[in-house]
Amino acid sequence: MSSQCLADLQQHHTVDGAHWVDGPGGPILEVKTDQCEARLSAYAAHVATWTPTPPGASRPGPGLFCSPRTVWGGGKAIRGGVPICWPWFGPRANDSKPGGTASPAHGFVRTRPWFVEGVAREENGRIQVTFLLVSDDDTLDLWPHAFEARLVASLGQTLAISLVVKNVDDTAFDMEGALHTYLTVSDVAKIRLTGLEGTRYFDKVAGIERVHGREALTLSGETDAVFIGTRQAVTIEDPGLSRTIRVEKSGSLSTVVWNPWLTKATAMSDLGGDAWRSFVCVEAANVAPHAVSLSPGATHTLSTRISIMPSRTL
Repeated sequence: MSSQCLADLQQHHTVDGAHWVDGPGGPILEVKTDQCEARLSAYAAHVATWTPTPPGASRPGPGLFCSPRTVWGGGKAIRGGVPICWPWFGPRANDSKPGGTASPAHGFVRTRPWFVEGVAREENGRIQVTFLLVSDDDTLDLWPHAFEARLVASLGQTLAISLVVKNVDDTAFDMEGALHTYLTVSDVAKIRLTGLEGTRYFDKVAGIERVHGREALTLSGETDAVFIGTRQAVTIEDPGLSRTIRVEKSGSLSTVVWNPWLTKATAMSDLGGDAWRSFVCVEAANVAPHAVSLSPGATHTLSTRISIMPSRTL
């Protein structure tokens, strides 16, 4: 697939409210409408920032967190926004170590350039952006399956993102995936998450399986939890910002909640400082035992939808 330079994108994929500029790591799409402001990168099909403007309300502040220390491009994942984890999640199970080295964590699509297939302004004023990635010699060396993947982002007063994967191979393949959404909060230690009550989960920090109680979920240390068999939305109550974030999803049977906390964050060169306090990741995912088996010609869509509402009860 041919590469796209900034001039190509400006000529063919600019609409009212969305234009391409030269940015770190390559072209950046800047979105500014009466519904939201956002920045998207053609590198990794990455929604990096999104700040909604609800009607009749003051701007609520950023919806997505993006680290000011992140590296844009250069084979590194962008720290913040919505990285795409695919076709595996975390360390690769039964890693074949192609080329004699360990496979990249969380798959390979979050560190590759994607093709911009389209940018459109919809009748309702939302901006829709579609990125495309198809298998090539490099991906086949890492993962021997032919595929087409599209990332479709719809940006307005809410944020909707879908990862659409089609198997164009002759045989079925299994895949994991996650939309690794970094959500801005006032202080991760002071928020409450509801919607996961009574749910079984794997605590990756402790290395054991647990069952969450009937109370709201609060975080008090490093958290890396995969909640199993989940379809329901998660709500984040944030008294510090006087708002509630609702994370809905479809095509997903796992929900991941993550924050590195102080010690681990300090060791991360693209985060550092107290930035870990300013986000929580709530991810629509399909992680073992909910890996998706995709037959030849079949398509699977993993989606998330983020909305932010002023809190009336906090």
